[in-house]
Amino acid sequence: MNPFVQLLVVVLVLIVSVVGGWVLTSTVLRLAARSPDAGSPEAGSPDAGSPGAGSPGAGSPGAGSPDASRLEDGADEDANTVVSDQQAPRHPARAAVSDGPDGARARAVLRGGTWIGILERIAVTGCFLAGDITSVALVVAVKGLGRYPELRENPGASERFVIGTLTSMIWAALVGVAGRPFLT
Repeated sequence: MNPFVQLLVVVLVLIVSVVGGWVLTSTVLRLAARSPDAGSPEAGSPDAGSPGAGSPGAGSPGAGSPDASRLEDGADEDANTVVSDQQAPRHPARAAVSDGPDGARARAVLRGGTWIGILERIAVTGCFLAGDITSVALVVAVKGLGRYPELRENPGASERFVIGTLTSMIWAALVGVAGRPFLT
């Protein structure tokens, strides 16, 4: 096969992998956020769109009490001073409560996820196109180890990471397998 045609096939397959994977992963993450077991107000954590989501008092015990509403607005409990998120003490109960895979905290922790997902799909699809399937394990290891500190502290981010990674990698693998015959 002509090297130019091979290059064209590789570029087209990678584009399908990146764009299709982005659309599919975004859709699956939105559907996961609607799941009954995703972070919900009944479980003690706010919706991503509700007032107070991502604020210092969000998801803490007693979030409906008058004192808690002052805390949700960023007011210190003992004084009427406003504290920023960086100044507010970290509450262990807050980290243990998940706001779901599409919540504000999960998105904040997994910053750069779109670009990492693009690179991941290129790498996985490229591995399948090159016939080096075992290198996919390296991609998984690098991504998992790079995100481990963030994922350990935020269950919602962990859910988002697993759902997004599996969706993205399955798509990239399928596209790579489908594109491989066009290169031989």
